[in-house]
Amino acid sequence: MPNNPTKILLMLTMMSGILISISSNSWIGAWMGLEINLMSFIPLMSNNKNIYTTESSLKYFIIQAMASSFLLFIIMMKVLMEDMFTMENESINTMIIMTPLLLKSGAAPFHWWFPSVMEGMSWMNCLLLMTMQKMAPMVLISYMMKMNTFSSTIILTSTIVGAVGGLNQLSIRKILTYSSINHTGWMLAALMINENMWIMYFTIYSMLTMTIVMIIKPFNTSFINQTLLMNKEMITMKFMMFTTLLSMGGLPPFMGFLPKWIIIQMMIINNMNTIMTTMVIMSLMTLYFYLRISYSSFLMLHIEPKWNISYYKNNNLMKYTSMMFSLSMLSLMICTMMINIY
Repeated sequence: MPNNPTKILLMLTMMSGILISISSNSWIGAWMGLEINLMSFIPLMSNNKNIYTTESSLKYFIIQAMASSFLLFIIMMKVLMEDMFTMENESINTMIIMTPLLLKSGAAPFHWWFPSVMEGMSWMNCLLLMTMQKMAPMVLISYMMKMNTFSSTIILTSTIVGAVGGLNQLSIRKILTYSSINHTGWMLAALMINENMWIMYFTIYSMLTMTIVMIIKPFNTSFINQTLLMNKEMITMKFMMFTTLLSMGGLPPFMGFLPKWIIIQMMIINNMNTIMTTMVIMSLMTLYFYLRISYSSFLMLHIEPKWNISYYKNNNLMKYTSMMFSLSMLSLMICTMMINIY
């Protein structure tokens, strides 16, 4: 929780921007909400002490401002043209409006800004960018999401880029970024089925991402090889971190598998077998680079420098992280039991 009054105010205005976009009954109102959200998030990102953060915030501002201006231009053109005549080709019309929203949410092939922006940000800002900043664009996309060639192409591109892009990465931030792009593809597939699917997937994804960031942040870990040097007294935290990472990859005993399981089932019912098969294969590739992080720490000898210190002074953090982790571990079994009972 931010302890600075300015940050608290910015967080509140950022959330109010999301709520304005979601609850708006016109495209102009949705655009205004997106702008309020953007203008609140930029000051949260910037930090005078860190040059990389300043660079990231500038990149993010340019990309988001470009997407917002493109969206406003499309809205105004649509209003002016529909006064004179109605657009006959509705699919092209939908595709044009969805493009800036997909750019805002970081879906492939409009993902090129996402890894470089994430690399220069603090862990809490990374968490906000991967979760809250996707909410408003995704809800607006849900109004136009249909089973057509454009939607299928975006879903396939996002899942493939998210899986292949993360294979040769050493930075944990970039691994989580490409994983987020892959999950965005799954969320768009969930939107094609219905909105409740997307809400469920997004909630579970946000919970898992929050758990990972809460564990990594106190250690200030940025690269894969640093995970081996985490304090050996915090075996529980290491176990939580790696099993949550596997849950993010969608390994069956964990909670991360549940939404994917339901989406796969619904896609088979809707005869979307080719897309579903590709998504499952790409999900296995994301699971591979999570296993690569976890495998060495699970099986190899432990290494720790003598100057390592205990970072986890705060018991509340441990308590909340444990609660989130236990939800991730046990929820799939509880859900399965409830389905079988009822």
